[in-house]
Amino acid sequence: MRYHIEITHSEAIHTAVIRSRVQPKELPRFIPAACGEVWSYIRSAGLPRPGRHVALYLDRQGSIEVGAEVSEPFVGNDRVQCSHLPPGRRATAVHRGPYPRLSEAHAEIRKWCAERGHRLSDISWEIYEHWDETWNTDPSKIRTDVFRLLQDQEHVVGQIERAKANGQNGEKVG
Repeated sequence: MRYHIEITHSEAIHTAVIRSRVQPKELPRFIPAACGEVWSYIRSAGLPRPGRHVALYLDRQGSIEVGAEVSEPFVGNDRVQCSHLPPGRRATAVHRGPYPRLSEAHAEIRKWCAERGHRLSDISWEIYEHWDETWNTDPSKIRTDVFRLLQDQEHVVGQIERAKANGQNGEKVG
């Protein structure tokens, strides 16, 4: 698949997530299960205007946040936490096709950035489009937006993570 890759800028996007450390081989089971659990929490808590499902990869050790976009901060519980997708400059591409091939989009972003001198952080994420029943018969149409934070933005994320660790912004730290 050919990818159109570009550098964009975004603000933080609030999320409801389950935080964990997951081995790569467990991701195909963990991500859908966590998305379902978070979606159930969002509905039962009555959070307004939930968005698409997300997976945020925080480091190379398997630290991950999986859940869904939400419209505003909230107080979570022991399992579902309030978090956000990182703000700043990022490289992005749209992947069309089955989820097991998402690694191709990540590889192309890394290659494209290396060729252009953009230094990447270890932070990446995927936003999964709402499921369309036609994808059951034609998985080549599944849309996933793939992002990689640029390294010059790590200081912003570091400030956010320190604030989370200190329990600021009403977010519960797990």
